[in-house]
Amino acid sequence: MIKLFAFCFAALLPVLPASAQTPPAVGFKPLSEIAIYPQRDAPAQAVALNRTQLAAELSARVASTHAEPGEYVKKGQVLVRLDARDYQLALERAQAQLAAAQARLAQADAQLHRTRALRDQNFVSPEALTQRETEVEVVRADVAVAANAVDLARRNVDKCVLRAPYDAVVRTREASAGSLAGVGTLLMTLDDARKVEVSARVAPRDLDALRAARELAFVSPAGRQPLRIARVSPAIDDATRTHEVRAVFTGERAPSGAEGRLVWQDPAPHVPGELLVRRGPALGVFVVREGSARFMPLDGAQEGRPARTDLPADTRIAVDGRNSLVDGQSLK
Repeated sequence: MIKLFAFCFAALLPVLPASAQTPPAVGFKPLSEIAIYPQRDAPAQAVALNRTQLAAELSARVASTHAEPGEYVKKGQVLVRLDARDYQLALERAQAQLAAAQARLAQADAQLHRTRALRDQNFVSPEALTQRETEVEVVRADVAVAANAVDLARRNVDKCVLRAPYDAVVRTREASAGSLAGVGTLLMTLDDARKVEVSARVAPRDLDALRAARELAFVSPAGRQPLRIARVSPAIDDATRTHEVRAVFTGERAPSGAEGRLVWQDPAPHVPGELLVRRGPALGVFVVREGSARFMPLDGAQEGRPARTDLPADTRIAVDGRNSLVDGQSLK
């Protein structure tokens, strides 16, 4: 009897409309408070902008070497000496030939001057004067040829001493004292010690964020060095489907050959992955719009990963109770 009375009493109570029901317990926070800026990275390596293979320019025996692999060398420092005795003898022979040609030229000039004096006195014919002038020009040409031979011989002597073209690190040494070097024989390999860049492979989707990043760094076992972008290759590598990005050090340089990561912070705000909710096929967040909860899909969002958003910083986003919300649900 009592149960029947309670049922009848309940049936007489008015049914409240949905708008008058208790609003859901949902907590909202501005995007500016919850946004994160994920750190991005890509594989990278410090590479020398210049790598020189020091080779012999003439045939000679190696007399001595003056640098070892891993050694730092200064620009102009002697690295390899070749036996220059044969080329020194050739230089002395060329110098002697030049001296002889210069002596003949001096004699021919003197004879030309005497002939001109005699011609003024009508003691010799014009043909004789022309012959003397021709002899002088021929001997002068011989002097020029001999001078060129001296220069060539001197250059060959100079080529027997190989020097560092720039401040460098010796990567390999193939030369050994006593070995015979032919033209083109590799003697040493050098890496430029001052012009070092970072080469990184970056996916196309990350290029915009990389270009907009305020800070860029190369992180390797050698430490963390700040960078700035020098250039981005427009070509996409067939194997890795990435762009090559070259960056230069703005402070301390990492040694060439160091492997690490190109690291930057994405400048665009991201919603933390744990705040994303799924409605139908889309992932997104609930925001407040005119007193109601509105579902905002986020393009490219993935489960459990921060999602980039273009929402204003003051947008209120559901933090607590978000999973129970329905698009358009009143929050009043």
